[in-house]
Amino acid sequence: MLKGFKDFIMRGNVVDLAVGIVIGAAFTAVVTAFTNAFLKPLIQLLGGGSGATAGTWDVNGVKFDYASFVNALITFLLTAAVLYFLVVYPLNRLAERRKRGEEPPPEAPSEEVKLLTEIRDALVRQQVAPGAVNDILGRHQQDPPR
Repeated sequence: MLKGFKDFIMRGNVVDLAVGIVIGAAFTAVVTAFTNAFLKPLIQLLGGGSGATAGTWDVNGVKFDYASFVNALITFLLTAAVLYFLVVYPLNRLAERRKRGEEPPPEAPSEEVKLLTEIRDALVRQQVAPGAVNDILGRHQQDPPR
């Protein structure tokens, strides 16, 4: 049971997935920090100046923080764009290259090969002695030279 678990964990796909999740989480943290440090203040400046009410709407004493939503939207779009252009797109191109380099499937066997295969299979089913196959096919073994 432990050997099966070890084989599962050591498969390339599982390790790649784990690395991808860790890198994705770290990258998301970087993008979030960037948008919080630079873009959110810019959105707040464009949306009404500075102070506690910047980037918010106030309706009957209830604040709607639209700057945080726009910030989260920008974070999502930046993360998705980087993952697409640095991970998905290159892997799709790699898959296309591999597909172009594939060998064509083997041709179907000729009628003669099919017939000989059927004869062989019929002889095996009848459990014919190995030397009898050569006799049936007209092959004669020669004595080894002395």
